[in-house]
Amino acid sequence: MTEFLEVDGGRIAYDVTGQGPLIVLAPGMGNNRAAFHPMAAELAAAGFRVATTDLRGHGESSDEWPSYTRADVAGDLLALVKHLGGPAAIVGHSFTGGSATIAAAQEPDLVTAIVEFAPFTRVQKMNLGGMFSNARYRKGTTLLMGAILLRNVGLWKRYLDHAYPGAKPAGYAESVAALEADLRKPGRMAVVGRFGLVPAADAEARLADVRCPALIVMGALDPDWADPRAEGEAIVAAMQPGIGRLHMVEGAGHYPHAQFPHEMAEVVLDFLGAGPRG
Repeated sequence: MTEFLEVDGGRIAYDVTGQGPLIVLAPGMGNNRAAFHPMAAELAAAGFRVATTDLRGHGESSDEWPSYTRADVAGDLLALVKHLGGPAAIVGHSFTGGSATIAAAQEPDLVTAIVEFAPFTRVQKMNLGGMFSNARYRKGTTLLMGAILLRNVGLWKRYLDHAYPGAKPAGYAESVAALEADLRKPGRMAVVGRFGLVPAADAEARLADVRCPALIVMGALDPDWADPRAEGEAIVAAMQPGIGRLHMVEGAGHYPHAQFPHEMAEVVLDFLGAGPRG
């Protein structure tokens, strides 16, 4: 059941399931909270209260926000944590990995842990060598930048297909169809374009300020980086010693949580000290 939270600039849509310690799940740009629902169900079954939220300008959240930075989204996530009576662990994907970093650094009493799936938490530079030598990275970068710059739903769907390597998860076709219907609403791809052009400088600047445990999860076949492991290691290295750790997922692309929801629920539960469940 969708609920709404009024924050400065608009209205955020979210839903809550389960009872127990709070976890907030935030999808990346161009997606909505349904991407986290399979994993959320497993976390709730393990004894957590799980909130999944739509980003500003996405899903059932309101349109026409004044800005779309990682710091803005971090503010939305912290407002939701406060509203739900936190503290909470925050799980972010891609763009919102950076938002989780900022939230943890900004309000350490409200954030008990962060998990970042395939996060854009550092300022990115195109890997020119990788563009020539790594076909997966070359195709992923071309499709992603094309979808962002041209605000094109068709290119975004092609990017998603590439970012889910191998066999697609159950319900993939239906979820993409629902996502396409949402992104074809007036102005929605323009919002994706604005998200995609925001540099991650605000998140990178706060990596060393994170004090709670942090887990970085990277798909070994993520097409957004020529070397996903190196990107994950660089994020961990920018944190204080002992704060962050990296988990690599073989066979996963840019959406490990949606591609392998059961396995990623186990990883999160183990990280939070609540699993594995077997």
